[in-house]
Amino acid sequence: MGELVFIGLGLHDEKDISLRGLEEVKKADAVFAEFYTSLMPGLSVQKLERLAEKRIAVVSRKILEEEDGKPILVEAEKGKVAFLVPGDPLIATTHVDLRIRAERQGIKTRVVHGASIVSAVMGLSGLQNYKYGRSVTIPFPEEGSTSETPYRAIMENRMMGLHTLCYLDIKAEQQKYMTIKEGMQSLLDMEKRKRRHVITLSTLVLGVARAGSDNPIVKAGYVGNIMNHDFGAPPHILVFPAKLHFMEAEALITLAGAPEQIREMVE
Repeated sequence: MGELVFIGLGLHDEKDISLRGLEEVKKADAVFAEFYTSLMPGLSVQKLERLAEKRIAVVSRKILEEEDGKPILVEAEKGKVAFLVPGDPLIATTHVDLRIRAERQGIKTRVVHGASIVSAVMGLSGLQNYKYGRSVTIPFPEEGSTSETPYRAIMENRMMGLHTLCYLDIKAEQQKYMTIKEGMQSLLDMEKRKRRHVITLSTLVLGVARAGSDNPIVKAGYVGNIMNHDFGAPPHILVFPAKLHFMEAEALITLAGAPEQIREMVE
């Protein structure tokens, strides 16, 4: 019986893979990787191949989503396959689907977890994990239209006193990665249409860039100020806090340079 092992690569470069993950790669008969669900800015596939002592076949979104990952499953029916994924490997629903397909074909599956942007943002900011609501992705506008889903998710989470983690859209094939400024502008455009005072220039927001690197940028403030902050190169991610615990407020002020006035948001 074959085996498919999902291995998380972590957040920044080839050195973020765990020792367990590296050991699994070295034992694999075939190794695949995808880099369309997230950007690892410091990663070199060539360096990862030297580290793992294996050739790595990089697969596209088309192979996994339109072809149902068939090249991976074909190899996994014959032997042990390692599938390398940025971050924690089953955060993306695409890969859950692949795991289900493998199991239904009689292929054994396992997971070697890696550092996730979800836990990284919480650790860098000091916003407590049990106070987050539904996460959402802010997509690039399509033909001039803007998705209402992120705006609504932030509003609904805030009504429950919960923070909102906003992933920013990626079009890896086009080397296009949404920035914090673009994400906030999309929400401000929706605010002009809805006028529910969900996202205004005085809304508290947290921006994080290049989590997992040696020089992540973590900056909290009001939308009007954060719009003009230089976060540098991607990947970027956004958080819209709701009511704050006093420790969260102190963390944002100390760790993310938030204004002192946010103490007024403490519940």
